[in-house]
Amino acid sequence: MDAKPILWIVIPCYNEQEVLPVTSPMFLKKIIELRDKGKISDKSRILFVDDGSEDDTWKLIGELACRDEHYIGICQSRNRGHQNAVLAGLMEAKDRCDVTISIDCDGQDDINAMDNMIDEYLGGCEIVYGVRSKRATDTMFKRKTAEGFYRFMNSMGTEVIYNHADYRLVSARVLQHFADYKEVNVFLRGMFPLVGFKSTSVCYERKERIAGESHYPIRKMVALAIDGITSMSVRPINYIAGFGAIVGFLGFIGVIWAVAGAMTGHTVDGWASIVCIICFLGGIQLLCLGIIGGYVGKTYMESKHRPGYIISDRTWQPYQRKYMEETDEE
Repeated sequence: MDAKPILWIVIPCYNEQEVLPVTSPMFLKKIIELRDKGKISDKSRILFVDDGSEDDTWKLIGELACRDEHYIGICQSRNRGHQNAVLAGLMEAKDRCDVTISIDCDGQDDINAMDNMIDEYLGGCEIVYGVRSKRATDTMFKRKTAEGFYRFMNSMGTEVIYNHADYRLVSARVLQHFADYKEVNVFLRGMFPLVGFKSTSVCYERKERIAGESHYPIRKMVALAIDGITSMSVRPINYIAGFGAIVGFLGFIGVIWAVAGAMTGHTVDGWASIVCIICFLGGIQLLCLGIIGGYVGKTYMESKHRPGYIISDRTWQPYQRKYMEETDEE
């Protein structure tokens, strides 16, 4: 039995035909470096997860797999989002390796931080979080909104590691237990701290995207924050209940004031105050109903027990290799 741990680097890809030819050799170089240093086994692999790309990403992954055995890939039947793509790769890897490292394909996360992650794993840590020490390449707006994102998530009761995205090392032992989490609405950076086990963090500097365009604009960041909060915490519901109690108390005082004014004959005719109160309460009610409706909708989706992902193809399947050979001949 090989004493060195088998590492699988899990890389989600969505429309990455421009960046994949640039970063894939970097990942291969790193895994060979770690092997030559005696830290990992030569059975280690680079797993690309095609999240239903609309370009030639899957074709490129197949070509890489035919070129070098360290490259492997799986393809989802349709686009299911970044979180489900990472989850698919981790679940595919958990029974075939000793440790995984998930990282984005765009080259912004420092690949060299993997050395420290592996060292921490060999030192006994089961989870190692990659934490961004600097965001010098981000715009001021992106940097402030990203920092506010983590603070807001923690204030809402979602346990997340500050400035950590989805660059992390996770042992196969942790993944075996993580597989018991059956949520359809997946928020990985909030779920892994719930699993427990010994963990630590490794800091690195975030770089500029090597090629292509970002697939994670502010709109998706806001959606991710909402999904994370509603999937991991019920604190917004508690806030609604508390705010409702305050508004109800003020309303009760208003009723007493109105009755007292009517009895003493000091009422003043006017519609402005009435309209303002109605609009205010109406807006608050709609906002609260929207938040509650979001939780009801998530509960409805969870009750269906639909799969979070479906893998339609793998590079190590015979018919895929045959297809790639026929493509090369053409």
